[in-house]
This record gives sequence, C-alpha cells and structure tokens, in this order.
Amino acid sequence: MLTIKRLSLDDARTLIAGASEKAREIGVPMCIAVTDESGNLIAFERMDGGKTTSVIIAQDKAFTAGAARKATHEYNAANVPGNLAFGINTEVGGRLSSVGGGLPVIVDGDVVGGIGLSSGTPQQDMDCAQAGIDYFLGKRQ
Repeated sequence: MLTIKRLSLDDARTLIAGASEKAREIGVPMCIAVTDESGNLIAFERMDGGKTTSVIIAQDKAFTAGAARKATHEYNAANVPGNLAFGINTEVGGRLSSVGGGLPVIVDGDVVGGIGLSSGTPQQDMDCAQAGIDYFLGKRQ
C-alpha cells in the first residue's frame, strides 16, 4: 500500500495567495493554477486582467510540474533540436509545458503538487510561482 502526500485545498489557496501577492507587487495580473502530485487541478484563480489564453497555459504548467515532478523551464532547456527530449511538449496530448512558470511543490523531499502561472514573461511567471511556494512553506513553519 502507498501513502501519498498531497496538497489540500487550503494549501492550494495558500500557494495562490503568495503567488498573487507577488503578481500584484510587480503589476502583472496572472492566471494561477495548483495541482496535486498527479497533475490534477485543485484550485485556479484568474486575477482581474489575467490573459484569457493564460487560463489553460497556467493549468498545463502546473500539470507538468506536479505530474512530471520537474520545473517547466527544465524542459525548456532540453527541448531543443538535436536533444533526445526535443518535442517533449507534444507528449501527453500536448499538455507538457516547456515554458517557464511551472514549479513542483516539494515538502520534506516529496513532490506534493505543482503550481503554474501565466500572463507575464516566463521569468515573471517563474518568480511569482516561486513566491507562492515560499509563502506556502513559510506558513508551514
């Protein structure tokens, strides 16, 4: 039998709160998605002004980070012509994202979920995702 560590809805809301606080700070309204460790959506928020195209992108970034247990920007570095991982973004029905902004949520060494943001630049999305994780981990202490 397996014991699986998984984010709760309250955890997901805490991640979103930290990410949205950073988004407001930098002045970029975001779409923010949080998934469990298997990539299934737990919570989603589209801030006022978040791009409509970013609704699905944020969810795919969170899916990738949670289910693949890897930051989306790591796939970006590998998804170049000539590398064996080139085209990875076409896998899983095109849901694997290789655009920065999706990070796995790790607690005590275990991936318990993923957070994905979209509407800013990839770096802004990554910064806000990290802010969400930092806020969440700070609340756990």
